[in-house]
Amino acid sequence: MQSKEKNMDLTSTENEAAKKAKKADKWADKPAMEVRDLHFAYGKNKVLKGVSLKIEEGKITTIMGANGCGKSTLFSLMTKNLYPGKGNIFLKGKNIQNLNLKEFARKVAIVQQYNSASDDITVENLVAFGRTPHKKMMQGDSAEDERMIEWALEVTNLMEYRDREVSRLSGGQRQALTLLMATMVTPKILLLDEHTAALDPATAKKVLDLTRQIVAERKITCLMVTHNMHQALELGNRTLMMDSGNIILDVSGEKRAGMTVEDLLEQFAVCAGKRLDNDRILFSQAE
Repeated sequence: MQSKEKNMDLTSTENEAAKKAKKADKWADKPAMEVRDLHFAYGKNKVLKGVSLKIEEGKITTIMGANGCGKSTLFSLMTKNLYPGKGNIFLKGKNIQNLNLKEFARKVAIVQQYNSASDDITVENLVAFGRTPHKKMMQGDSAEDERMIEWALEVTNLMEYRDREVSRLSGGQRQALTLLMATMVTPKILLLDEHTAALDPATAKKVLDLTRQIVAERKITCLMVTHNMHQALELGNRTLMMDSGNIILDVSGEKRAGMTVEDLLEQFAVCAGKRLDNDRILFSQAE
């Protein structure tokens, strides 16, 4: 009798494992993130006009465009800060509107140009906060938590400032810290919105190098919104350009590898039917 019950338990366990494997296989061939026929308007002002986009697993995609082109609105929709008027956004085949914020935070890391934190929070506590979405209520720090915190402080050269208030750090230090906090547990996808835009060129390069290191070492899928044309071409595998609420240029592979900033401007002019005249983007040519 006991042997029969044991066999039934084993069969039940095997069936559960098979169900989980089948469920995982169901989403295996889905893109890391997909935007499908996305529309959005502020009142009568149509900002996005049927944007569709697939972000492939393990790839780094950069997206750029002039102010008002729709890239910031697209980012806000992809981070659940806005709700689409029409269309859907999927994370490995699952509609993000069906994910609660904690479940979404476990899978998606977000770093923006300006990231707020309490004035009195310390460097160490801010880094530790990055583990929160992956913990149960009232759960303390594990040995792995402690190891990751020490690693983050070391890689950002902030070990000696661990007890200092974040408000007393430089802009570059804060942004590096925010990036580390966002990736303390490897996310499915990292979404970056102009995360080096407020920094001087030298500091921006350091933060971008840290971004490249984290993404490569952890094999993280990444989408970066930027106004900097050099960054758009140097980082990752694919560059998109937006204009008037649509993606008008999508370059990757060998074509992108050989492109210069001047080539990118020429391609934009061909696709948009006009020259790019945004000062902020054009000034980035000299950076």
